[in-house]
Amino acid sequence: MLKRLAAVALASSLAAFAQTNMRPAQATDKEKIADALRAGPAFITKDAILADWPANPKDPKADYRILRAGKSEWTCLPGIPGYPHDEPMCLDKTSMQWIKDSLADRPTHVDQIGVMYMFSGAWVPDLHGASHSPDHTYHVGPHVMIITPHNEDLAKFSRDGSTGQIYVSHLPGRSELYLIMSFKDEAEQ
Repeated sequence: MLKRLAAVALASSLAAFAQTNMRPAQATDKEKIADALRAGPAFITKDAILADWPANPKDPKADYRILRAGKSEWTCLPGIPGYPHDEPMCLDKTSMQWIKDSLADRPTHVDQIGVMYMFSGAWVPDLHGASHSPDHTYHVGPHVMIITPHNEDLAKFSRDGSTGQIYVSHLPGRSELYLIMSFKDEAEQ
């Protein structure tokens, strides 16, 4: 009986682990490249720079190590190591500078619209309890994010990503908003 209970407990914990879409803190460069290539459409990823997150993105001198050189102004990154969910992204030049500055606690200077892709989606707090996920998060499906020099234009949008509708958010500890537009409903997946 005890063995059976242990087996059920192990199976349950493995199922919960699989549902959370966790990624290992340490991955090989080949795995990071494959992950970064999942972040956006092929017309973006084929010529994008594929880079890896620095060990400490808060360091103003942090270096994003190049995993594969590219010939466009797009950069694709694998999911953040050690983050609870795998969330790779592709960023245009404006967005890449914005995220570098934001994470390093530097002032941001957005002088034109910036675009980011997250084809694998992202996980946000589930404010309505609809997802029934073990970590109380809601998976926002594939989406595009937009930053703008006119942050005030985004102020009236909802901040609730768990509705499946267009919403705005900000990076932890920052006030600059970005717009998130899902293009596939989670129910369709």
